Amino acid sequence: MSTVSAVLITLTCILVPVSLLTVWVHDIALDTDQYVATMSPLATNPAIQDAAVNRITHAVDVKVDGTEVTSELAAWLQSQGLPPKAAGAVKSLGPKLDDAVDQVVNKAATKVVHSDAFATAWTEGNRAAHQAVVQVLTGHGKGAVDVSGGTVTLDVGKAVDKLKEDLVAAGVSPADKIPEVNKQLVLFKSDKLQKIRGAAHALDVIGNWMPIITVLLGVAGVLLARRRRRALVTTMLGAAGGCLVVAIALVIARRYYLDHLPPAVQSEAAAAAVFDTLLHFLRISLRTAIVLGIVVALGAYLSGAGRFPRAVQGGADHVADSVARWGDAHGVHTGRAGTWTQAHRRWLILAAVLILALVFALWNHPTVLTVLLLVLILLAVLAVLALLAATGRVGKPADGPPERTDTP
Repeated sequence: MSTVSAVLITLTCILVPVSLLTVWVHDIALDTDQYVATMSPLATNPAIQDAAVNRITHAVDVKVDGTEVTSELAAWLQSQGLPPKAAGAVKSLGPKLDDAVDQVVNKAATKVVHSDAFATAWTEGNRAAHQAVVQVLTGHGKGAVDVSGGTVTLDVGKAVDKLKEDLVAAGVSPADKIPEVNKQLVLFKSDKLQKIRGAAHALDVIGNWMPIITVLLGVAGVLLARRRRRALVTTMLGAAGGCLVVAIALVIARRYYLDHLPPAVQSEAAAAAVFDTLLHFLRISLRTAIVLGIVVALGAYLSGAGRFPRAVQGGADHVADSVARWGDAHGVHTGRAGTWTQAHRRWLILAAVLILALVFALWNHPTVLTVLLLVLILLAVLAVLALLAATGRVGKPADGPPERTDTP
């Protein structure tokens, strides 16, 4: 392998996971429709719903103090002539009043959060504040979701207002006097947010050009190598290894983040749900690249001239020949198609590989299942070609003269 080839292949292995990151930034993080489609299911996520219910309930409970209410009521009743013991009994009802109000508030909050209205508000809020949510490299923007410094928050103010209306309608009249309170649900907070803005902006500028550049570098590296098949195996395994390193880094980063959540983040489960949802596409892309790299490397290796690949190829041809001889003995012939396939088998295999590679390249957001499906199709095509070629070796042309058999 030449020095230039080695350098290009090394760059390719490094740039493959970087390319997936640029695609994620460009297609998910900075595309409104894709981002909203990614984040909308969180409106029905149990962790997000529970966090929203708790935050709304707490916002109401801060201003509805049962002990204070019963104390004021007991003082007023005592001033009107109620005996002190009776006034004390009224005052002792404070905790029970708190429990009763909490139950009503929690029930009403749960109803609001689990309604279609909340899901609609969540989706509309994310769309309206998309630039504030996903462009964390700016930190600007106002709406239901806001980014300020290193903190991403969700404004549940509309939900609180709806809750106040429902509480008043349910007969909890003090809820009508609930003043404005802090209704920000912290979804994400990190002091590292500012530091990645420059890198995120650069990734957005590069956009979808990085994968193309990476593929061209990889192709050039393989073509310039002295042993191209080995270079291809090295490139694919190296790229898969790079993606595996990034995938492991994401797992470690997730665990580290959840273990060091700041006090402002009220729900670890909600933070985990946001983290997982936002990075879902990137994780799928990394897994797909790992599987694709291993599959292509394995295919390139098995198509080589080594002892084990030749044994595998010989075994496959032997099976195909056995099937072809059985078919020939039972009157199953492919005629000129078999002999033509035998003569052009390598070119047919190359065409099948290129067509499936093109399908994979044009597939919108391929996954591991996409790779496995295309591999199964390729294996089926190879099996058909092997059988046709085998009939060309052992069979007789349908309209030609009988094969000449040399006898000793």
